[in-house]
Amino acid sequence: QAAAGGGRVALRACGVHNVCRLLSRRAHGFYAKDAGVAHRKNLGLLRRIMCQESTKFKNVWTTHSASPIAYERGRIYMDNYQCCITSIAQQPRLIYQKSKCAKSEKIEDALILECPLGELLPSPSDYKASLIVLTVQNWLLRLSADSGEVLEKVYLAGSCCKFFRYLSWDTPQEVMIVKSAQNKLPAAARQAGIQQTVLFYLAVFQVLPLSFIGMLEINKKIFGNSVTDVAVSNGILIVMYSMGLVRLYNFKAILEQFMEQSFDLGQEFNWNGQVGVVGKYPFGLPCNIKITDTPPLLFEASSLENAFQIGGYPWHYIITPNKKKHKGVFHICSLKDNTLAKNGIQDMKCCSLEPDWIYFHPDMSGRIIHVGPNLIKVLKLKEVKNHADQMEIAEDFTIVANRENCVNNNVTVTASGRVVKKRFTLLDDDPEQETFKIVDYEDELDLLSTVAVTQIGADGRAHLDFHCNEHGILLKSIPLKESWDVTYSHEVYFDKDLVLHIEQKPNRRFSCYVYQMVCDTARDDE
Repeated sequence: QAAAGGGRVALRACGVHNVCRLLSRRAHGFYAKDAGVAHRKNLGLLRRIMCQESTKFKNVWTTHSASPIAYERGRIYMDNYQCCITSIAQQPRLIYQKSKCAKSEKIEDALILECPLGELLPSPSDYKASLIVLTVQNWLLRLSADSGEVLEKVYLAGSCCKFFRYLSWDTPQEVMIVKSAQNKLPAAARQAGIQQTVLFYLAVFQVLPLSFIGMLEINKKIFGNSVTDVAVSNGILIVMYSMGLVRLYNFKAILEQFMEQSFDLGQEFNWNGQVGVVGKYPFGLPCNIKITDTPPLLFEASSLENAFQIGGYPWHYIITPNKKKHKGVFHICSLKDNTLAKNGIQDMKCCSLEPDWIYFHPDMSGRIIHVGPNLIKVLKLKEVKNHADQMEIAEDFTIVANRENCVNNNVTVTASGRVVKKRFTLLDDDPEQETFKIVDYEDELDLLSTVAVTQIGADGRAHLDFHCNEHGILLKSIPLKESWDVTYSHEVYFDKDLVLHIEQKPNRRFSCYVYQMVCDTARDDE
């Protein structure tokens, strides 16, 4: 009885009047005095400080480069990943600078690898962040994120494949996919009638510790002649076709069913007449997963330009009907039975050079973000009243571009009284009108960020806005000092107290602008 009385007091004290809610909050660590609770509180404080009117963001560092600039979790990479700069310090500073590499050592792709929590790892270096890179000569390297030192190296290409080019995650920070470029025969071989049946190779690795799972080929004889691309995500093999068809297969089941023999890195092997060491030059990796029959199909859909997304709860998918006239029209359907959700056709009817885009919200809420030139709609799935088995799309909130000063009249009257009629109307994404260019989500601060741009003549101005992720309320607006040309390629990263803008100009000229949060602006100006 005393325990029950104490429990009731605890419920009243924390404002929770439901036992299920209390248990759920306990499971999420709301009442534990641990580092996770303190971290969440600190992020809440940072969010409030950041959104104060007195808090500003100052451009503390700018650099230019003739090679691409990349940003990954507080680190800026330049010169083909040979130069690493930290952006966490008050002003960006050099972490390491390696000597210029030869063209044969050029890095094609890279992924940041973080240490998993609560696991025992074989090497002390495994507990620190590292960078997985893929070189043009088919070497997979794991580099120290602090020094650039090579920690591990694996040679990928044996006799089967010579062109590995892409890195991606199947399961983030757990299972990695290395994909080849599409195999194409030389023109002379095609003229001689030689057939190329293998389109892609996929090498699969478990990370930390780095271990080889297997290599497989995507073959025309199994998947068809019109395959244009493949991808692996969350245990699903996604195969795309030239006619807009997308097919999904169980990737884990494929590995288990068609694995001929498992191998470990560094293991001596005798495979199909070849003798060598797994992951060592010149043998590389064996193609030990042979798909001999078409795997069971999980799902297929036809969509314009192979655009296909899955998300929401219950599971839904988004496609565009596979006809050019439907570009910009999105259908949201149930994955269970392919039925179109009520209000599931989303069409902004934009008249613009750049199309609107749509995707499932990355905050795992199951919501959908639909972005047009002057409007952002955050949508949600909910049950149809009196029809629990049917879902409808409802508007959660909208964000509208500031076009109050924009006047777009087709008929104007001059000072002399002459009536002038325009022969054209402005596009929805006309540069002289404020237009949304980037929408992103900062998960640690739970903020939705938007970049809106207005260009008058040659001078374009952009501002980064922070919105409440739950209700869409504008909390903060940050003007970007540099000019923004809408014809250039731009990336904007918002990472806690940092804003980073990477711009690509013509002739491979790149610029990077770093902004840091500043609270005491008066002292800073002095």
